[in-house]
Amino acid sequence: MEGVNLMAKTPKNNKSTGRAYKGDKKYQSTTEQKKRRAARGRARYAAIKSGKARIGDGKDIHHKDGNPNNNKPSNTTSKSRASNRSFKRTKSAGKKNKKD
Repeated sequence: MEGVNLMAKTPKNNKSTGRAYKGDKKYQSTTEQKKRRAARGRARYAAIKSGKARIGDGKDIHHKDGNPNNNKPSNTTSKSRASNRSFKRTKSAGKKNKKD
């Protein structure tokens, strides 16, 4: 394998979706995103402890106000992954009903 450039074989975009994931890695490694991801993890843990969710149930913890840092029990519910990760959008790609 001497003299072979492995990086030359790596495609810039995902073949099936055409999406470039290099920018995603930069975004996901920012301090703000790390804190938001940790807050979502804390919400999941609290939901498991309170009985709203179970390990391996395939559901997401939905934040009603859209803020993952607000982990009050009144703000979180358990939803299927499909319904939590899709929502109606406005023309400018914003969320139509921000309370859902």
